[in-house]
Amino acid sequence: MRILIAEDDPSIAAGVSASLRQGGHAVDAVTDGAKADAALRDTPYDLLILDLGLPNLDGADVLQRLRKRGTGLPVLVITAREGLRERVRVLDLGADDYLVKPFALAEFEARVRALLRRYTSQGAPELTIGRLRLDLPGHRAWIDDKPLELTAREFGLLEALAARPDRVTSRAQLVEALCSWDEELTDNGLDIAIYRLRRKLADSGTQVRTIRGLGYLLEEVKEGKESEA
Repeated sequence: MRILIAEDDPSIAAGVSASLRQGGHAVDAVTDGAKADAALRDTPYDLLILDLGLPNLDGADVLQRLRKRGTGLPVLVITAREGLRERVRVLDLGADDYLVKPFALAEFEARVRALLRRYTSQGAPELTIGRLRLDLPGHRAWIDDKPLELTAREFGLLEALAARPDRVTSRAQLVEALCSWDEELTDNGLDIAIYRLRRKLADSGTQVRTIRGLGYLLEEVKEGKESEA
């Protein structure tokens, strides 16, 4: 999933970015409110991690602008501002959760998982395609009851395809889903990831089908149909 971090403290931004990337997410980071507002207008995200004390545009203003545009993007506020009144104010502005600095990384990760679980797959905790089961927020997959071992990139690829059931996902959309602003994914790298994912999905009742000239489709394999290698 693609996550935006709006945080002007370099150490906090680096720590949470590393944690999220290790979990297989694509992460973009900005250091002021104006850049956060611009990024939210231009790029579809699955979660916003928002500091309130941002330069140029306060985090509360970023949140207000986001909600005025009518988006339901989940927002986790992280801030040094304490007190019940402040928490109530931020939640009333449209935040989904609130975490006071300093915080334990394990708690941050748990809150991220909870928010993503709530907002992915229309609230369903799992997706099932053929014999393949996916827990998107938990970054877990199974064929029947057997865990499917995937790298972070392979799971990100599977996640991007599963998020668009019965719809073709273009190569550009896959690259965007798999890469942060400071990362690159070559055509060859994407081809390798698709090839490896297909091998791991063999005999799962699910395949990644190439739609020539358009992209890829994750679909259930009908009985008697050969899976594309």
